[in-house]
Amino acid sequence: MATVVSSPEQRIVLRNVSWETYERLLADHLDSSSPHFTYDEGTLEIMSPSTEHERINRSIAMFVEVLAEEINLDLDNLGSTTFRREDLMRGFEPDSCFYIQNAERISGKTKIDLNIDPPPDLIIEIDITSESLNKLPIYAKLGIPEVWRYDGKRLIVLELETDNYIEREQSSALPNLPASVISDFIEESKSLKRTVWLRKIRQWARSSREA
Repeated sequence: MATVVSSPEQRIVLRNVSWETYERLLADHLDSSSPHFTYDEGTLEIMSPSTEHERINRSIAMFVEVLAEEINLDLDNLGSTTFRREDLMRGFEPDSCFYIQNAERISGKTKIDLNIDPPPDLIIEIDITSESLNKLPIYAKLGIPEVWRYDGKRLIVLELETDNYIEREQSSALPNLPASVISDFIEESKSLKRTVWLRKIRQWARSSREA
């Protein structure tokens, strides 16, 4: 069983792992926020997020929540919920995820079954380690419409087109939101006080709505 260890997210990649082993690991960590497990047809990635990783993840998630509130867009934040389909031999736990266009369809549900329920409309992926498992084929197979991917320097918006993700200049999940604006706010979140940063998001949203 091959193993690859990388940093700063402390990732371990294991090969030739059975679906049953993956399920047991999920059960053993049912009430834990860490580590995150990703499974792709026998390849298992186990990731423990760093402080930097989590800080950025929470900033992006908060950005989405605040912006949605300002533009009166309902959504459901399901965080790092486990999504899996045994028939496809794939499963993942996102850094953050949102139901937006399909928020009403999963409203009130305590368990999401991708065999009958829609996948999240938006996935947030913090990937500042080049050695990590490529999750885009998993997301594509499970039909995730949009992925925001941050590599430590900038955020890109990826939209599913047929079976592949295409980089877009702006989001479809949150209308008229340029990727460059998201990147700028992420960078500002690293230096500004939280209250100042949140006010800037709200001011930008209101000015954009009035433009």
